[in-house]
Amino acid sequence: MKDILFLVPYPLHRAPSQRFRVELYEPILQKHQLSYTIAPFMDEATWNVLYKQSSVIKKAMGILKSFLKRWVLLFSATQYRYVFIHREAAPLGPPLVEWMLAKVFRKKIIYDFDDAIWIPNTSEANKLAAQWKAFWKVKYICQWAYRITAGNAYLSDFAKQYNEQVVLLPTCVDIENGHSKLKQHHSNIPVIGWTGSHSTLVYLDDIVPVLKELQQEIAFEIVIIADKKPDWELPHQRFIPWNEQTEQEDLLQIDIGIMPLKENAWSEGKCGFKLIQYLALGIPAVAAPVGVNNNIIDHGVNGFLCTSKEEWKGCLKQLVTNAAVRKQMGLVGREKIVKEYSIQSQEEKFISLFT
Repeated sequence: MKDILFLVPYPLHRAPSQRFRVELYEPILQKHQLSYTIAPFMDEATWNVLYKQSSVIKKAMGILKSFLKRWVLLFSATQYRYVFIHREAAPLGPPLVEWMLAKVFRKKIIYDFDDAIWIPNTSEANKLAAQWKAFWKVKYICQWAYRITAGNAYLSDFAKQYNEQVVLLPTCVDIENGHSKLKQHHSNIPVIGWTGSHSTLVYLDDIVPVLKELQQEIAFEIVIIADKKPDWELPHQRFIPWNEQTEQEDLLQIDIGIMPLKENAWSEGKCGFKLIQYLALGIPAVAAPVGVNNNIIDHGVNGFLCTSKEEWKGCLKQLVTNAAVRKQMGLVGREKIVKEYSIQSQEEKFISLFT
């Protein structure tokens, strides 16, 4: 019998949550000699058309094919001691796969999520699919799970309403391999940067006027790293298409990382991974004081937490004009990530899920 079957939504090396909550732990699984299989729901072709507003037929055919593959795979689950489900076994419809695993095959399910996925939140390109998302299923999967891993306290508190076996497992980085370098801060023209997916670009809208106003007073560059170019453009702005192979080097072009966020229930579920990436590389960050951001950023120590536009402008200006402050905050931030948000620090907790 094999040890773990990982059911994940997306093709490998594509989605941040899956990459850093499942795929990143492969070396640790191998180190502890645990046998495993990672089984994505959708293939590359379906992923490539998923967020395009056209290609409705291709989307439908790709999703149908993915469902068939998932049901075939279901009957091989008896070969595994544990089934680790990241977010959901299938992105649409009721939790039939999860019910079969728990109630028919009596498998030990470890249910993992790093967003408030019980709250409806779909992209413009997939509005038609929203009615089939079955957001209500999250609480039932929690009830059926052997254990639950949640990315922050807000998510943990939700899960504990339905299951006492909840482990808080933050989204982490590999500080020895993936995020191993340290930013060298110099007094040349600094760079304010942001990284994320196309679905989170909207959070930058509120900060654009602040950046524009600040550019009239001091010189700095703006770098956006994403899978889609933003609709707006500011002076001295560069867009870097996200690339897994160059992710660390691209981030190291940034001197100051930013993470604006709306204050709502969905944002409370965010795990602050942008901040974790910035700080891991010795890059201080400026963020909205929402949810887990308050735990990652120690205000005035490894970055700043800002609410008003005036606060954003003042804190960004302080970092832009002082390389020494950036360096010191970056070093402190790196130290915190090593201790609390690295896979090395969470190794024992992760492996204990399967013992």
